[in-house]
Amino acid sequence: MKVLKALIISSIATISAPVMAEDWTGAYAGFSFGYADADGPNGSSGNDTVFGPHIGYDRDFGNFVLGGELEYNRLSLNLGGNEGTLDSMTRLKLRGGYDFGAALGYVVVGAARVDSSVDSDTAAVYGIGVAYPINDKFIISGEALRQNFDDVTRSDGSLDSNVFNLRTTFRF
Repeated sequence: MKVLKALIISSIATISAPVMAEDWTGAYAGFSFGYADADGPNGSSGNDTVFGPHIGYDRDFGNFVLGGELEYNRLSLNLGGNEGTLDSMTRLKLRGGYDFGAALGYVVVGAARVDSSVDSDTAAVYGIGVAYPINDKFIISGEALRQNFDDVTRSDGSLDSNVFNLRTTFRF
């Protein structure tokens, strides 16, 4: 009976122990792989896989984390017809998030630049993400990003794109 009581008390103490917060401060670099879709003028659209490197720095302020990141995605997204092909996207992002202990949930705002076979354009980027540390150096994460470009096709009109990335990151 004493052993059972000690086991129950030990289990309750383990369950109620606070989750240790991750220290997110520092530089990082990694690689992303994902999916992009785009909708343009006159019914033009397309989707493709994306991949590329990212590098950034985060500062942990307790429960709040603030950081900046530069990301490049290579793609070959054919918009169909005579509208052209999206070749790459480069993003300069600010991200702010909440440290949930075992994970970081964050929002992204910044600027995105798309290069296409027709033209290039810059637009705002915004989105959400979640990062989970595997150990003190390796993080896996996912992001959903949105960009609305004005003029990168042969027709007049905007191009709306969504990018969903799975990421692996190494912290220094």
